Amino acid sequence: MRKLVLLLTTLLVLLAPASARAAQGVAVFYYPWFGAPSLDGSYQHWTQNNHAPPLDLGTAFYPMSGPYSSSSRAVLDRQMAEISAAGVDEVVSSWWGLGSTEDQRLPAVIAAANAHGLEVAVHLEPYPGRTLSTLEEDVDHLKALGIYEFYVYEPQDLPAADWKALTSNESDVRFFAQTALPGFAAAGGFAGLYTYDILVYGGNTFGRICAEARALHLLCSPSVGPGYDSFRATGDTRVKPRRRGATYDAMWRAALGAQADLVTITSYNEWNEGTQIEPASTAARRGYGTYLGTYGVRDGSAPYAYLARTAYWTAVAAVSQPARMSVLRAVPAAPPRWPRLRP
Repeated sequence: MRKLVLLLTTLLVLLAPASARAAQGVAVFYYPWFGAPSLDGSYQHWTQNNHAPPLDLGTAFYPMSGPYSSSSRAVLDRQMAEISAAGVDEVVSSWWGLGSTEDQRLPAVIAAANAHGLEVAVHLEPYPGRTLSTLEEDVDHLKALGIYEFYVYEPQDLPAADWKALTSNESDVRFFAQTALPGFAAAGGFAGLYTYDILVYGGNTFGRICAEARALHLLCSPSVGPGYDSFRATGDTRVKPRRRGATYDAMWRAALGAQADLVTITSYNEWNEGTQIEPASTAARRGYGTYLGTYGVRDGSAPYAYLARTAYWTAVAAVSQPARMSVLRAVPAAPPRWPRLRP
């Protein structure tokens, strides 16, 4: 079935105009900020809100591979293999400024992603002191690493005029603004927008946001995700329940129904906010949720339920909206350990 989908996708891509093909793809937000004593000298990010790894983590779920290090080449290879098999095109790596941990790890992320046929973009986070002048340096530095696509988180901390000054001088770069205000994105010279926050921007907002974006000739990339729970990490009592996969499905349907130009996924591994699709342990651990029962899966393949469902939705998107969502590479077959889910 997957081979048939790829064949149909390839034929449809070849028939699509170049202007349509330029906007294709599914991207996933990725976080290279985790650390472990064996490679980094201490645990990083797993300790959020005064938790004490390895058994006590600032996360709603416990990673199947335990509190890993993003410095590990083996971890990066596994993660990129999973993302690739899920039919995702692009990894959007969190980046907190020159010299940050995320900056230092970026070359390894790029190498691992490229080895699995994935493109890499950067999530320009609101690091302290982010200004127009620092952003100009950032873009030059990142372009030297081969990064030509930027997702800007919380862009409204700077005036639209500042963003316009940056974007108008970078004709070879594509910028997306994290906002539900297409007028701001257009004024800032952004190529498009994305929502990221799946708690605030549910699927019921996608139709309005994408319609307004198209009216201003912007690309619309709504963000879908499985759920949200950051109580253990931040004390935030707001929760978006996963509903055994129903939340993720509903957001995907809404994004495709809104005729999205791209779809972004929040997230592959933002464990502290509980939005991850990376495999989680099914072992009974006090205080942690599991994926058992997700899409009806209760056996040893349950940790991979969200990856398998992502593969399903990226294939659906490629066939139902070929001019926008076609995958321009050979997608690996799903690993045998992944569950075979019903549509």
